[in-house]
Amino acid sequence: MATERIFQKNRSPLKTFSLGIQHVLAMYAGAIIVPMIVGTQIGLDHSQLTYLIAIDLLACGVATLLQVWGNRLFGIGLPVMLGCAFQAVSPMIAIGTDKGMGISAIYGAIIASGLFVFLFGGLFSKLIRFFPPVVTGSVVTIIGVTLIPTALTDLGGGNAATNPEFGSAINLSLGFGVLLFVILMNRFAKGFLQSISVLLGLVAGTIAAALAGKVDLAPLKEAGWFHVVEPFHLGVPTFHVSAILTMTLVAIVSVAESTGVFLALGKIVGKDITSKDLARGYRAEGLAIMLGGVFNSFPYTTYSQNVGLVQMSRVKTRDVIVVAGGLLVVLGFVPKIAALVQIVPTSVLGGAMVALFGLVLSSGIRMLADLVDLNRYENLLIIACSVGMGLGVTTVPTLFAHLPSGLRILVDNGIVAGSLTAIAMNLLFNGLRGSSEANAKEGAVEEQAA
Repeated sequence: MATERIFQKNRSPLKTFSLGIQHVLAMYAGAIIVPMIVGTQIGLDHSQLTYLIAIDLLACGVATLLQVWGNRLFGIGLPVMLGCAFQAVSPMIAIGTDKGMGISAIYGAIIASGLFVFLFGGLFSKLIRFFPPVVTGSVVTIIGVTLIPTALTDLGGGNAATNPEFGSAINLSLGFGVLLFVILMNRFAKGFLQSISVLLGLVAGTIAAALAGKVDLAPLKEAGWFHVVEPFHLGVPTFHVSAILTMTLVAIVSVAESTGVFLALGKIVGKDITSKDLARGYRAEGLAIMLGGVFNSFPYTTYSQNVGLVQMSRVKTRDVIVVAGGLLVVLGFVPKIAALVQIVPTSVLGGAMVALFGLVLSSGIRMLADLVDLNRYENLLIIACSVGMGLGVTTVPTLFAHLPSGLRILVDNGIVAGSLTAIAMNLLFNGLRGSSEANAKEGAVEEQAA
């Protein structure tokens, strides 16, 4: 099967390298925004923040390579990219600003939670029985729906509250110009040029922004060429029960989110994901989380935005992801190169993300149409409530602001809230037997299609 191949024999190294860059650019904004937010909120100075961003990129690369490796112990063996877990931002800030704990407690809790995920990966793998097609399709649809507001925010120029030029003519022109470029490339270009349409769109958009005077070269000028990576650079970890429980809950939420991404990507590349595959994927995430704690970085999870890129590029072999992971490692050692990627304007990146996240959404809709009996009112209700919950929590983030912080971790994230709704409603209407029968039906449909 094509999904079992690591390398594409007929593709030139230059093409593979270009495809790898495209994956890095697709997840780069998400990778750096977490250290920027957390580092600023917990009071890191400029040099510490620079180190934090660089080490985060390196850890993203190593975590990706661990996951794509796919050996008997760990690694899902799919073309996936790993990045910072967004749902960990608020808990890390709360721990880091607590006078009784501080930044060292963040890293102790990250290490402990990663060990928990690694040790109990086999138990988590049993979650697959809770993900029949109606749940899987709903989760993938929720992922696409909840990511699109982020893409549109970037297209407008960033956060409207802090950017007075949000929605300006130049930002809209750059964002929609990149989106139109990507669309036209997919309509008229063929082969390799079509598969790197997003990369070409980002390059063209950045050039256009530079001509309009909207490219800031300051990060590139200020960054150094090399820095030394060392464990516990920002502090030796300390272990506090409350912090460990909080970050362990965050890790469990990340595992639930990654489950949907693994199953979605498995459908795209044509590979049946078993409970053993999921267990190896969870163990790889556990190792990545522990790595983040040791190098004073962050917990890591599978990034759903790169799923759309796999579908758009139609390149499903793992060599591209190996290149992307290697590039992230290089970026982590060379801050000057990392800063080069930072000059891509937010609106340019947002234009490309609209297409990528939209493809994730359409992938979920296709799964629901192909594998779910939509004549059953119960299935329609599961889809309606889960997608509605995911979109609602994303657009009204303060809905659960008065709940206890431990509970908010489960409901503040639209993907997690929607996914848990789909799982609970499927159990209510179909039960475990219904889930098993649905999975069996799904397998039969796929075998007939093959």
